[in-house]
Amino acid sequence: MLQASFLQSEGLPFAEVLSEDEIQQAFADEGVEFAQEEDEIYTPPLTLWMFLSQVLYKGEHRSCMAAVSRILVLLVVLGREPCAKNTGAYCRARAKLPEKVIERLAVDVARGCEAQVPRGWLWHQRHVKMVDGTTCSMPDTEENRAVYPQPSSQKEGLGFPLIRLVVALSLATAMLCSAAMGPYSGKETGEMALLREVLDQFAPGDILLADRYFCSFFMIALLLNGKCDFVTRLHQRRKTDFSRAERLGKGDHLVVWKRPEKPDWMDDATYEQMPLTLTLRQVEVQVHQPGFRTESLVVVTTLLNAKKYRREEIADLYRRRWQVELDIEAIKITLGMDVLRCQKPEMVRKEIWTCLLAYNLIRKTMLQAAHRNELSPRQLSFATAVQTVAASWMTLPIASGTSAFALVIAQLDSLAQQQIGDRPNRVEPRAVKRRPKPHRLLTKPRKEAQAELLRGVLEPEAEAREAA
Repeated sequence: MLQASFLQSEGLPFAEVLSEDEIQQAFADEGVEFAQEEDEIYTPPLTLWMFLSQVLYKGEHRSCMAAVSRILVLLVVLGREPCAKNTGAYCRARAKLPEKVIERLAVDVARGCEAQVPRGWLWHQRHVKMVDGTTCSMPDTEENRAVYPQPSSQKEGLGFPLIRLVVALSLATAMLCSAAMGPYSGKETGEMALLREVLDQFAPGDILLADRYFCSFFMIALLLNGKCDFVTRLHQRRKTDFSRAERLGKGDHLVVWKRPEKPDWMDDATYEQMPLTLTLRQVEVQVHQPGFRTESLVVVTTLLNAKKYRREEIADLYRRRWQVELDIEAIKITLGMDVLRCQKPEMVRKEIWTCLLAYNLIRKTMLQAAHRNELSPRQLSFATAVQTVAASWMTLPIASGTSAFALVIAQLDSLAQQQIGDRPNRVEPRAVKRRPKPHRLLTKPRKEAQAELLRGVLEPEAEAREAA
């Protein structure tokens, strides 16, 4: 049923990635067994299907009550007894879904699709993974605050707990290949620390593409140790000195970085294994596009072969790093992951991984539409794909045979018709036109403000009106 809702059918490219059998096996490997009786409704796969539907829809349709309403309709259409309308049974079943299973399914979708992408979608026949960090807020509950404190810049009781994420997304397919999460603040909770947690998930030969925050001697050394290459921008604290560099061409040099002192997070044994020097390539890039903030920059890379990887190609690859910003926007804004709904930290993490699983399954649908219509997946609109999947979410699980296949093909072809514009040099001001509503900000915890209202303490505006 899960595969059908995401427009999957036999005979399509990538169709065997994350089959129903693989989903069942993932649950079995983690020992997930509940709702085993014939009359029990919320089995693990069905519960996951309902959780995914909450991610797919927006607003009031995202609630647990709405999810239960969807399953009630499905049961009646299938000729079964309708379930109870209360959400208790579903919420208990959802809490039993292991975070590891949802994470495993999300990552397996990306790995399976990456292994089958056409060579024409790759950069120099290599997989490029874009890395960046972001944050999400969650309900201000005591349990969430204990694990994910609010930023120190916010007064207690006035802010919201934040969780930090570092994600790696494919340049070719836009699929999420790995992710790590942790508190917004505290020891070893920064983006660099989170990236180190998932370095073992990159395959030899991968190229990591990141902004200058990740440009450090030890990060580059760790990637080289894993037989991965790196393309990033020179960190603002590192000086550019080509006086002792080997010139490869105009604005193209080989430089040597010396190993700095041992950082606090690294143990002595690991530090001793770090190389004393790194030979890196630095490419100077001039930006002549009007409206762009940066006029020049230096790109640092471990791709040292100037004949194989030309200077212009390195510069163009770094420019394409902006795609990761658009992909994160698709996850947080289009799928609504910027503001989470769950009340407990363990459920918050499950909600995030469910959102990332839905994101990858939608991207898989886009790969199939692009492959079928001889397009690049980057030419298709993610928002349109979400709308396409949502439109047939309840229909495909109950369709069968020829009608189901015809609906899948029609939806994939309609998705391919809605291509996004090619606007590489678009310039927009970093400002919004629509003004927020003129509500005053809450300057004290809500309970204190409510207590004052109950005691008859008037707000300043009300006092002024009464005095007048």
